[in-house]
Amino acid sequence: MKQLFNFCSMLIAALFMFSCGPSLKVTSDYDKSIDFQQYKSFSLDKSNDSARQSVSSFNQERITNAVRSEMIKKSFQESSSPDLIVHTAVIMKDMQSVTANTNYYGYGGYYRPYGWGGGMSTAHTTYDVQNYKDGSLIIDVVDTKTQKLVWEGVGNKQIDKPSKDLDKAISDAIASIMESFPPGKKK
Repeated sequence: MKQLFNFCSMLIAALFMFSCGPSLKVTSDYDKSIDFQQYKSFSLDKSNDSARQSVSSFNQERITNAVRSEMIKKSFQESSSPDLIVHTAVIMKDMQSVTANTNYYGYGGYYRPYGWGGGMSTAHTTYDVQNYKDGSLIIDVVDTKTQKLVWEGVGNKQIDKPSKDLDKAISDAIASIMESFPPGKKK
């Protein structure tokens, strides 16, 4: 019985840790006047310098492969004369989060219970500073004929430690971002 209790306690703790971690926030938008069924082919934009400067060439290759895989899963064909061009951009920012906690000690005081005016109280404030990276992955899909943006997906996540399996993490992130592409298609 005690072993079952210990196992259940560990399971609950593990579920709590995974559910409280920073998750990928995904947003997307598209041109509602476009009929996405007209598009059949795509090409990946390999000239995007902003993505290459923000991440390593290994991760850029992972991003490119994951986007290609998602487009093919959605029945698009890779082509040298495509209907759509897919751009990716990665933005990494060093961020800082500061929280303050103030503890009051003492008794009495102007608005304290049991006393009006006077009394002794002290306060101690502690500050907690956390440094982290804020990462955004932007996927833009452009109509090659009009050169206009037709769909955009953005994934944003607080990155506090490196992933153990980057191939899976990047592939999962791309799949989440591109879940709503193309719009109007039944899942």
